Amino acid sequence: MTGSDQFLFFFSALGAFNGLLLSLYFAIHAKRKVFTNYFLSLLLLVLSIRIIKSVFFYFNPQLANIFIQIGLSACILIGPFLYLYLKSYTAYKKSNWIIHVIPYVAIISILGFLYPYVENRAVWSNWIVKAIYAQWFVYIILSVKSLKRIVQKIKDKESLRKIDIWVLSIYVGVILIWLAYTTSNYTSYIVGSLSFTFILYVIVLLLIFRNSDQTSFFQEKEKYKNKEIDQNTLEIIGQKLPIIIQKELFLNPNFTLEEAAKELKVTKHLLSQYVNEILGKSFSNLVTEYRVEKAKKMLETEKNYTIESLGYDSGFSSKSTFFSAFKKTTGLTPAEYQKLHYK
Repeated sequence: MTGSDQFLFFFSALGAFNGLLLSLYFAIHAKRKVFTNYFLSLLLLVLSIRIIKSVFFYFNPQLANIFIQIGLSACILIGPFLYLYLKSYTAYKKSNWIIHVIPYVAIISILGFLYPYVENRAVWSNWIVKAIYAQWFVYIILSVKSLKRIVQKIKDKESLRKIDIWVLSIYVGVILIWLAYTTSNYTSYIVGSLSFTFILYVIVLLLIFRNSDQTSFFQEKEKYKNKEIDQNTLEIIGQKLPIIIQKELFLNPNFTLEEAAKELKVTKHLLSQYVNEILGKSFSNLVTEYRVEKAKKMLETEKNYTIESLGYDSGFSSKSTFFSAFKKTTGLTPAEYQKLHYK
């Protein structure tokens, strides 16, 4: 190899090597053996196997066919492990990982046995690999739902926690690798440098978060990992929550989570966890929704008051906050809504 080839090989292989090390770290050395860590470990493992295959095949086209087949086969689990990893941070109940892993392992094993790569390169190139990349893309789309809360924070211009940045980085990194492989016919087959970049910022984030005063990021499910609410408590909070609407407690512009918890006779922590995990939103967003609904009813029935005063009467603390929240929720300004719905 030339000097430039050696340089490229070094950094491409280094990315895959780092991926294997991180995979081992999350599987063995994590302080808490939470299931989420294993999904991340397996995601990094299958990515690294795929990357290693690409690097060595690019620099050695005579690479053993069985090694090529293993590298290509590993791709079938990238999408499922990405989906399971992201969902484990947001889902209230544990994911049934078996249905997302075992069938694909069985399918790729059977295909590999019936159509070994060494004798069926055309079948793999034209059908099997394309099907794997399509399945990978489907899981990328399915994983978007797990990022809903993070996306909402971005839309609301709320500050992201470090765990949010970490999860989003994993998702974007996997998308970039998928794009690199699916467009390799138009660019270059060697995607080692891209893979290295992905693994590199994982390491950088790891070092940053390990030095943080917060709970170790890879062990945190949001704030409530390993603190699940029992079913009876869920039902009780669900039954009590409408009290906020019935008593119109949200009309107080300074209404807080503490006041709500006191009124509902539950702890602040349980109420916050319920709203975040079960309803999928922050407490402030929930109260804003209540206020918007109140404003909508008043706009439909009251015409002798200014729109601004109706906003204040709905619990909003300022005109700008009212207009912004109302437009974001309904897609209309209060004036436009009143014009369309006034009875």
